[in-house]
Amino acid sequence: MTEIKACIFDLDGVVVDTAKYHFIAWKQLADKLGFEFTEEHNELLKGVSRMRSLDILLEIGKVEISQEEKERLAAEKNDLYISLILKMTPEEILPGVEDFFKSLQQNNIKIALGSASKNAPLILERINLTHYFDAIVDGNSIDKAKPDPEVFLKGAEYLGVDPVQCVVFEDAIAGVEAAINGGMKCIGVGDANTLNHADFVISGFNEMSLERLAF
Repeated sequence: MTEIKACIFDLDGVVVDTAKYHFIAWKQLADKLGFEFTEEHNELLKGVSRMRSLDILLEIGKVEISQEEKERLAAEKNDLYISLILKMTPEEILPGVEDFFKSLQQNNIKIALGSASKNAPLILERINLTHYFDAIVDGNSIDKAKPDPEVFLKGAEYLGVDPVQCVVFEDAIAGVEAAINGGMKCIGVGDANTLNHADFVISGFNEMSLERLAF
């Protein structure tokens, strides 16, 4: 059995649920462009970079625009999203997350963030969790999107921990694949059928304990 020395967490949908804010911002953009964008459509954008998300949105609406216009729309969406997350509070931390972080710290297991979000540091600041993290890797410090393992491998590198001694917590299929591609264990957070490639799946951190890391 491999000794686990670090846990690496995705942010959206794992530590805090910002999917609703992304949805509001993307939907407002789609409304302006004249087509419907549903919560089901929003599922396609989970764990995906901002520009790729915009491409998917435009494909849904069958809208073709210039690269310059894409850059403008991506910036507009981000401005709206930031205005929403600036209102976030620690009450929005998902149940059981902070208690699990505390138990990891007490047992000298390192904690890193591995998120595609360029706004991850701002969100952590708003929900008052920054102090738990020994390393933060976000969309500002990576070149390749999940399922490429870059974000998680950088997290392990910053922590000084071998990837095989890391466990990744992910709520998106691309994120689970990224963890596996990086040679790491992966615990899915969410639906067991959707995340069936993870080592195992929890519905939330109220189900998580240090004992369950030993697998």
